[in-house]
Amino acid sequence: MATTSMSPAQAETPPELTLEFPDNRLLIALCGEFDRNLAQIEHLMDVQIIRRGNAVEVLGGAREEAAKVLEVLYERAEAGRGLSPGDIDAIVRLGNSGEGTGARDGDQMEMFQGGALEIKTRKKTIEPRTLAQQAYVRALFDNELAFGIGPAGTGKTYLAVAVAVNQMMGGHVDKIILSRPAVEAGERLGFLPGDMKDKVDPYMQPLYDALNDFLPAKQLGKLIEEKQIEIAPLAFMRGRTLSNAFVVLDEAQNATTMQMKMFLTRLGRGSRMVITGDRSQVDLPRGVTSGLRDAERILEGIEGISFNYFTAKDVVRHPMVARIIEAYDADSPA
Repeated sequence: MATTSMSPAQAETPPELTLEFPDNRLLIALCGEFDRNLAQIEHLMDVQIIRRGNAVEVLGGAREEAAKVLEVLYERAEAGRGLSPGDIDAIVRLGNSGEGTGARDGDQMEMFQGGALEIKTRKKTIEPRTLAQQAYVRALFDNELAFGIGPAGTGKTYLAVAVAVNQMMGGHVDKIILSRPAVEAGERLGFLPGDMKDKVDPYMQPLYDALNDFLPAKQLGKLIEEKQIEIAPLAFMRGRTLSNAFVVLDEAQNATTMQMKMFLTRLGRGSRMVITGDRSQVDLPRGVTSGLRDAERILEGIEGISFNYFTAKDVVRHPMVARIIEAYDADSPA
């Protein structure tokens, strides 16, 4: 645990804060190779961090927020948890947004300290980085049907696929079925060459990308070949009963009302189903109602179905993505 000190004469407005970290090994992990973690915090929070022995001095207007970030990161290292650039970015954004002062915001910061909610896969361990993501992951484990709704980059699909891999590894389901509507995003692509797989694979690529993050390439190829993992357009789901499977429908805002009803009624015994979508990115023809919007209205309050919502604050891609989403939201008509 780090200790903070300042001179009595500077107690009201100290020019710097000094943090002392007793375990030099953990301090090395905190600083990162060539102090890259410190450099990332300096860049994001506009502070200067000087390391002297087992002490770290923080200078600048956001020194208190930066000190809190350092303390949280040190506690993560103590707990044997990762200190990736994404983790640092998420914690820094909490500090920069003024979060971490209220009860809910305090819970946000605590996520990065004590008892982690982790999703173990073959290649790495994933953990939620915001409260909304944490609630979503819990819903995926606790409910047979869960919805994740929010803007791009908030981890809706990524976390759902991670949980799917975790559940199959643990023997809770026999297979994974991933699906998307094959809808062009605002442009006409024309006829695609090749067989059926060649034609639909471009639409399914984000799902392959997620799986490649969690499973070794050879194992993934074998599971797909043996049909333990299926990736198919939504239209291919008609007439099937999906039993003992973890089923994910991605980009559900591009499903029509009838397609959504068809998909939801495929749920078989021993299965779990996740529906993800972004209501701001509907690519359906003008006048066609999104099945995701109808499902929210029709299924609200039904036992065993959860709805989890994300905002720009939950974006875990490049920080610029969150600012882009907020700008477009602000420009949208009320």
